[in-house]
Amino acid sequence: MSHSELLQPINDFLNCETPHGWIDKATKKENLPVILIDHLVCELKAAQSAMFLIRKYAVDKDSGDALLEWLKPFETLIYKREGNWRDLAAKNKLTKSIIPKSNSPYGQDLIDKMVMLIKEELHHFYQVLEIMDEYGVEYQSITPCRYAKGMLRHVKTFEPDALVDKLIIGAYIEARSCERFAKLAPHVDKRLGDFYISLLRSEARHYQDYLALAQDIAQFDITERVDFFAKIEAELISSTDEDFKFHSGLPV
Repeated sequence: MSHSELLQPINDFLNCETPHGWIDKATKKENLPVILIDHLVCELKAAQSAMFLIRKYAVDKDSGDALLEWLKPFETLIYKREGNWRDLAAKNKLTKSIIPKSNSPYGQDLIDKMVMLIKEELHHFYQVLEIMDEYGVEYQSITPCRYAKGMLRHVKTFEPDALVDKLIIGAYIEARSCERFAKLAPHVDKRLGDFYISLLRSEARHYQDYLALAQDIAQFDITERVDFFAKIEAELISSTDEDFKFHSGLPV
């Protein structure tokens, strides 16, 4: 499948394109550190979000604890600045099989899709660290941008609608990431461009997995909620934004 075929459903799903002003700013050499660091943090957050969904909705305590152990060395590196990032590739594995809660209506499909997503996001996390090392970019703490929070504040407060909303938001975050990698790739050097292109397939599949799970779990047609979040997401991307990050809006 060509990149344009891969991106067609993503571009149809998103209500707006990334503004040229964002691409111009993101491809300036002096902004490479913030783009790479924010990308790194986004990969960890994506893994954490998927893990939160499995632990909250689908698994027993033992499985939940095993999931937490899996993520710990990655979180320790970012939040405590402890450990050697080069050791993380060997730590990206689950130590036990994850068992659905006997009373969980969501079960194995949610677990399987999210476990695969976590594994891939943590692999990307490691790849971004490799690139940061090559480019001499040191990790430093940065504040999150308004993007995810701007969508999450509209999540319904009752189940299963709250879970459905979170899955739809997950789909938008993955789809927008995919679109932005494709937009950035032609404007950066070959090493970085090739890396961004290599991420497109998994990001595109993640967005489809989130959307499929949302529809499977919902007891209603999700089209209206998808459209609702499409408008919010497009507003966050196309309106002016003083904070420049990977998912920020139009730079002031």
